Amino acid sequence: MKSKFYTPLKAHGTAVGMPSDEDMGNSEVGHNALGAGRIFDQGAKLVSKSIDSGAIYQTETWKKLVERVKTDNKIFHFIGLLSDGNVHSHIDQLIAMVKRCAEEGVKRVRIHALLDGRDVFERSALIYIDKLEAVLKEINASHKYFDYCIASGGGRMIVTMDRYNADWSIVERGWKAHVLGRGRRFSSARQAVETFYAEDPKSTDQYLDSFVIEDDGSPVGTIEDGDSVVFFNFRGDRAIELSMAFEQKDFDKFDRVRVPDVFFAGMMEYDGDLHIPKHYLVMPPQIDGPVGAYMCAAGIKSFAISETQKFGHVTYFWNGNKSGYINHDLETYVEIPSDKIRFDQAPMMKAFEITDRAIEMLKSGQYRFGRLNYPNGDMVGHTGVPDAIIAAVETTDQCIAKLLIVLKELGGMAVVLADHGNADEMFTVKNGKKQVSTAHSLNPVPCAIVDYGYSGEYEMAKLTNPGLANVAATLLNLLGYEAPKEYAPSLIEVKQ
Repeated sequence: MKSKFYTPLKAHGTAVGMPSDEDMGNSEVGHNALGAGRIFDQGAKLVSKSIDSGAIYQTETWKKLVERVKTDNKIFHFIGLLSDGNVHSHIDQLIAMVKRCAEEGVKRVRIHALLDGRDVFERSALIYIDKLEAVLKEINASHKYFDYCIASGGGRMIVTMDRYNADWSIVERGWKAHVLGRGRRFSSARQAVETFYAEDPKSTDQYLDSFVIEDDGSPVGTIEDGDSVVFFNFRGDRAIELSMAFEQKDFDKFDRVRVPDVFFAGMMEYDGDLHIPKHYLVMPPQIDGPVGAYMCAAGIKSFAISETQKFGHVTYFWNGNKSGYINHDLETYVEIPSDKIRFDQAPMMKAFEITDRAIEMLKSGQYRFGRLNYPNGDMVGHTGVPDAIIAAVETTDQCIAKLLIVLKELGGMAVVLADHGNADEMFTVKNGKKQVSTAHSLNPVPCAIVDYGYSGEYEMAKLTNPGLANVAATLLNLLGYEAPKEYAPSLIEVKQ
């Protein structure tokens, strides 16, 4: 007998620890909720609360950042994603800190603006640049001898924000622009973006080249000895590598040319195990007792697999923002290297390789539980290219079908779900005009339980607004274990 149970799950907003239900979900908060079995306030909410209360400015880290540059009239630099997507950062948080710098008498501030076009509309960079420039202009006009401006930037997918060691040339490109002042020169960030748009009408913000702002032939904001630097992204995966470049003495990923003596801080601690970076402004969510820890305590052998783009999601984020194994003897982590290519050009990505390796491990008989992530719907969904997105989803469907055939042979079960929406919404209509949507959606995600060994022993629980946090308890129940009392309720209940 086979069971087929289905329910939609909330995967955005307060259901995953975001500030409000207007906030989209994302892979970080989604996998945190899946692995933790509970809802924790996430970076977006924690940072906003800290700024609103003023607590962030009372930290020793902030005080040192300010004092360092005030003493020697050095520069306070902010590096990060310039948008209101609220997935990696929020422009309002940046503006609040910039204004605070002015209030505390910091005379020189530089912004190194990474352009989004991924968590927001694909050509929206000028909206955020203009908003920031208006604030900087007002500060300069109202404070004599103050000098606040944008110094460099570039599209997030090719400048600075690499993750999981996928392509260090992205970080190197950012280092050259932000630190060394090397890159294509412009008189303003607006001029840079307008020029890139004009040169390639099909270009989108996330893939725009690096740029450097100059004045009288010289970069306006290279990072030098004695400066302070804040990486204002609160999400960790795409902030770790640049943090390493600033902090590690034995760094060998690329030639940094020179390493300025700066005080560097992240918005949050991006890796709780490796303690990257050493200094940060807001304490990250303290996630204890992830479901992986309970499985290891019960002696369950498991595997986690994805390609590079999502490998950290089924390991690092799933395990509560902790790198490395919980129990090396019981867990196997498999990373399939991702191709260094725009995802719309290869929408199948590594789905078939992930599937084949997962089938191999399932058939080995060594594992009772496995988790895998197909990045296609998200990574290709962010490109906004309809044909590629359709191909990506079709590929994922084919691969899941292959897995289910094997599970049927083994008498196993599968829980099939997503951690947020993306490919489900390829365009929106605003003021009667169709706009390509490259961002995550606010839609609920599907969750299906397929159990080939089902004998009628459980049924779907009657929950109100179930979400991703309910999955961990469900997994433990399906494996025959009770879930910890602190976990969100299971999606299933045993029949009396």
